[in-house]
Amino acid sequence: MTDNTLNLLQDLVSNAMKSGADAADAVAVDASSKSVSWREGKLEDVDGSEGEDIGLRVMIGKQQAMVSTSDRRPAALKALVARTIDMAKAVPEDAFCGLAPEEKLHTGPVAELDLYDDTEVSAEKLTELAQQAEDATRAVEGVTNSSGAGAGSSTWAISLVTSHGFSGHYRGSSFSISSSAVAGTGTGMERDYEFTSARHFEDLDTAEWVGREAGERAVKRLNAKSMASGKYTIVYDPRVSKSLVGHFSGAVNGASVARKSSFLQEKMGEAIFAPGITITDDPLMVRGLSSRMFDGEGVRVSKCNIVEDGVLKSWMLNASAARQLGLEVTGHASRGTSSAPGISPSNLYMAAGTLSPAELMADIKDGIYVTELIGMGVNGVTGDYSRGAAGFRIRDGQLAEAISEFTIASNLKEMFRHLVPASDLSFRYGTNAPTLRVEGLTVAGAG
Repeated sequence: MTDNTLNLLQDLVSNAMKSGADAADAVAVDASSKSVSWREGKLEDVDGSEGEDIGLRVMIGKQQAMVSTSDRRPAALKALVARTIDMAKAVPEDAFCGLAPEEKLHTGPVAELDLYDDTEVSAEKLTELAQQAEDATRAVEGVTNSSGAGAGSSTWAISLVTSHGFSGHYRGSSFSISSSAVAGTGTGMERDYEFTSARHFEDLDTAEWVGREAGERAVKRLNAKSMASGKYTIVYDPRVSKSLVGHFSGAVNGASVARKSSFLQEKMGEAIFAPGITITDDPLMVRGLSSRMFDGEGVRVSKCNIVEDGVLKSWMLNASAARQLGLEVTGHASRGTSSAPGISPSNLYMAAGTLSPAELMADIKDGIYVTELIGMGVNGVTGDYSRGAAGFRIRDGQLAEAISEFTIASNLKEMFRHLVPASDLSFRYGTNAPTLRVEGLTVAGAG
């Protein structure tokens, strides 16, 4: 299958060049998935999908066009080439379009990252896992209902061929279990969830743990109090602390920088975090949830520190953004079949600190531990930050009563300078951070 797909893409690129393209690349994404939903003690849904998408990009001078198809018959692919060539001739020029520099392409064998698990998980097994998760949720004292549980598995393969010599392929798999709980009754109801996902089936947390954790989280949120407005020290649970790294990721995206729409626009080489803070992007993490063998333009990838000892060291760049900024590509091109390469991190994480979460909170007389963030109130141009939240009060260094219906306001530049990471980094998501403490944030509460 691999050789057939690469040969097909090679023919597509060759035909595009013969038809008048100055440069071209073609990408194929083959994916299949199945999932089940279980709710209130019975099977709710069984879903399955398969896709074989191909995208062709051609460049004629500085004109560029992309067209995709799921039809791999020879006549359809011939029509795809003709249509893409015609579109490229009709669109405005893009001064920065083009393939990645040839000297930056990945060469030789790809890394052994163990991203693919051929374990076949039947729909019956997925149903069993979802049922176990919901049963464990509903068994938690105080849980009054379930919003359902689910389990799923998927596999995918990515193939890329370019007209200047790159040809590569890799595949991956993913498995997941989730559960959502409802606790309390009437207007006092609270919801929460838990999930586990992994490249390999054996790396999943148990369905029973997922279900129990979802139920216990929901019950802990019952009888939430309101907050008085004021300045507080905020501690972000790892489920939400990763969002701060996500906001940082958007600000160092080369496309935003090139458009002059990033609040870190002029900060390259400056200290934007406290000394000791490191943020790393590692595409070569074994079994990593966002690992990749090469980027969406065929560029070789490597582990890199985007922030080192608090100092901003690099933007994330694809070929287009690198040209606009006069810099070199960084291996962060992302790719679909129907659009030009974008930019995205791989396994992005903030390094752990030295204090445990308990030690991080020990001296907080009156603070807030945030477990949920609501809304998307972040201005990527200015860094202004305003998000609804829920969590728990911190009193004398200990978690106390549940709180809700408050808003946290600040500016990300200030938050970055004052955050302190705990030692509990784990890799449960594509973007990860440990528990984070941030001083002096403005809270608008209903109390």
